[in-house]
Order: sequence, then structure tokens, then C-alpha cells
Amino acid sequence: MTQPSALANTPTPAPVPRTLAITERAARRIAALTVDERAKGQDPLFRVHIDGGGCSGFQYGFVLDTAVNGDDTVFNRDGVRVVVDASSLDLLAGSELDWVETLAGASFQITNPNAASSCGCGSSFAV
Repeated sequence: MTQPSALANTPTPAPVPRTLAITERAARRIAALTVDERAKGQDPLFRVHIDGGGCSGFQYGFVLDTAVNGDDTVFNRDGVRVVVDASSLDLLAGSELDWVETLAGASFQITNPNAASSCGCGSSFAV
């Protein structure tokens, strides 16, 4: 007779939704960054992406873009569009994009439930 495995009784964690929450502060800052492009009749996008590197293994990247690619997911908040490619969204699933201002400076920051650790400045992480 085989003994039941202790792992058999361990509940399977629920999958993290493939979403990216955008705070009101982040949406306001993106809108401010893109005001010139909007005045010219363009429809700018704010792209969030993950690159290899940084002191913890992966690093967050932010750039203004003009095109939605075939593997992009588009998130909307208060009239701004944030795009994330499929590979980056795998690592960002369930995260929140925020604009944070402190005495040390201001920056976009991501709260990522998938990150096992991150560097002190919050710009890179490990899974």
C-alpha cells in the first residue's frame, strides 16, 4: 500500500491574473508626459517592458511608443493607454504601476507580486 504524498494535500495556488493595474497618479503623470503628442493629434502609448539585467536579474523599462504590436495587451486608465508585450506581461501579471514622489526623487514604480526579491531602488527584481 502506498502512502499518500504530503504534497497531494497542498492546495494549488490560484493563477495570477494577466492584468496590470494603473493608479490614478500614474495615469495623471502619463497624461502629462504625452500632452505635446496629443496636441499634435497623435495617440501616444506608454509602454512597460521587462529586460534582462539590473542588479536582481530583470529590470523594468518605460518608454513612450506609437504602435500596438500583435502580442501587446492594452490597459486603459483615465484616457491613457499602457501597453505590455506578452513576455513582459508573464512577469508583470497582477502588478500595479504607480507614480511615486518622495524627497529622494520621483519615478514610476511597479508593485509586482511575482518578484521574489528586488533591489533597493526598486528598478530591478528576481523571480
